[in-house]
Amino acid sequence: MSTGSSSRERILARIRTAVADAPDVPEAARDYRDTHIPDDGVIDLLAENLADYRAIVHRTDAEGLPAVIARLLTERGTRTVLVPPLLPASWLSATGSGIIRVDDEPEATAQELDAVDSVVTGCALAIAETGTLVLDAGPDQGRRRITLVPDHHICVVRTSDQVVASVPRAIPLLDPTRPLTWISGPSATSDIELNRVEGVHGPRTLEVVLVDD
Repeated sequence: MSTGSSSRERILARIRTAVADAPDVPEAARDYRDTHIPDDGVIDLLAENLADYRAIVHRTDAEGLPAVIARLLTERGTRTVLVPPLLPASWLSATGSGIIRVDDEPEATAQELDAVDSVVTGCALAIAETGTLVLDAGPDQGRRRITLVPDHHICVVRTSDQVVASVPRAIPLLDPTRPLTWISGPSATSDIELNRVEGVHGPRTLEVVLVDD
């Protein structure tokens, strides 16, 4: 046995001896509040907090969604848009022929992804109290890297079943075995002088479309 392992065992043995006669630890209380807002206020709070994090928020219904996405891509000057494998076809049905759809390919390099102008995805959940989008690589979201490399991300959120009030309410609904990406606004960082720089670790521009079904 190495010296390191021996020292570790001696320390652990002392700890076990010290707590051998200690009383059982009472179970932690779990009856605390898991949110601080009424259910009918979550959508407005989500929109407010997303905007506070410098995301650009849009509201529409399911019928108007294709036109909104087409307008956002056109206003951005998008020539190529990256899409996950099972993004609903209707979402891009109003997009003109001048915008080329790029399918996510496993062999695509970071350089190829960086050359794409925009990416459109869905999400797993959105959290109102923190203004956070959660992606889990679902079929309408694709792999994590396609939302981290392109400079412009349009994320669609269904307000009827994808918005929760708080993190405690979100956790039980998420699968911890999936690759979860938590997004609060566009990518940003600051240097030692607190100068904010956007687009370092992900999209420089995040647009969120809240869809009322």
